Amino acid sequence: MQLFYVPDITGSRCVLERNESRHCIRVMRLSRGDRILITDGRGSLYEGIIDDPDPSACVISIAGLIPESGKRDYRLHVAISPLKNPERFEWFVEKSVEMGIDEITPLICHNTEKTRIKAERIENIIISAMKQSLHTLKPVLNEPVDFHDFILPGTEGIRMIPHCNKEISRSPVSAVYSKGCDAIILIGPEGDFTHEEISAAIDKGFRSVHLGSARLRTETAGIAACHSVYFINQ
Repeated sequence: MQLFYVPDITGSRCVLERNESRHCIRVMRLSRGDRILITDGRGSLYEGIIDDPDPSACVISIAGLIPESGKRDYRLHVAISPLKNPERFEWFVEKSVEMGIDEITPLICHNTEKTRIKAERIENIIISAMKQSLHTLKPVLNEPVDFHDFILPGTEGIRMIPHCNKEISRSPVSAVYSKGCDAIILIGPEGDFTHEEISAAIDKGFRSVHLGSARLRTETAGIAACHSVYFINQ
């Protein structure tokens, strides 16, 4: 069944917003009595029945709550530098959500060329990727944060900073991260983190790691980091 997103589900009925309604009725060509899946983006999955197939405000009756078996026993938070080409940053967002991520923070570093993101557009990409991959937890998109503010103590989990500086000792992610643990990973801009940024992060408890021998683009490094954590948890 097709998965739809309704952020606020209360009672026995809900209404799909305009874009979701149009997709349901005009694109999927569903009609009264058809069954669909609905998530609130907070981990709940419902089975719904179309009551009123209005393409601008489709009314759904909630048939029941489906026990969710796909929840992960770890959280993944990636803080990644925005990119000069926004499409590459959006590609990272889409693929990381499909793979499984809980939180994304645009990280403003010394070598970051672009400090703003199109938050509304990225939120739509997150929702679309969440539905495509049948996830029920909508990842959080944070406001851009300065590197030195982000690395301050307070976040729990295994904290890692992948980088390409061979003058600083690095370990593979698999040697640092353990299955079932929360992870916070920093991904630098094109040109990498500065030596000072890497040292500052290590001083604040981040582990120095690498993602293999190849030099990766920022968005590719982000996906490689997500996959490393994902693979270890399988």
